[in-house]
Amino acid sequence: MAHTKSGGSTKLGRDSRSKRLGVKLNHGQQAKAGEIIIRQRGIAVLPGKNVRRAGDDTLYAAVTGMVQFKDAKKKKFDGSYRYAKKVSVVSE
Repeated sequence: MAHTKSGGSTKLGRDSRSKRLGVKLNHGQQAKAGEIIIRQRGIAVLPGKNVRRAGDDTLYAAVTGMVQFKDAKKKKFDGSYRYAKKVSVVSE
């Protein structure tokens, strides 16, 4: 009789693969059209000028230019405001 349980029947030792979310291009960096700026779930960072949102909420550059981050006030449905980051691409 084995003195330890076999490795195949354990209920531990599983985890999902990392999704590689986060900022890919920072403030002041050059972005080409179509290049991913932020990978995110939900809209933690809002798209600004010349930035589009993909189906999985990824933000990408619509034109070639310089990446800019800024704080913006966003009006909520009840009339109150929340502060949010907004990313834009400024073309030359």
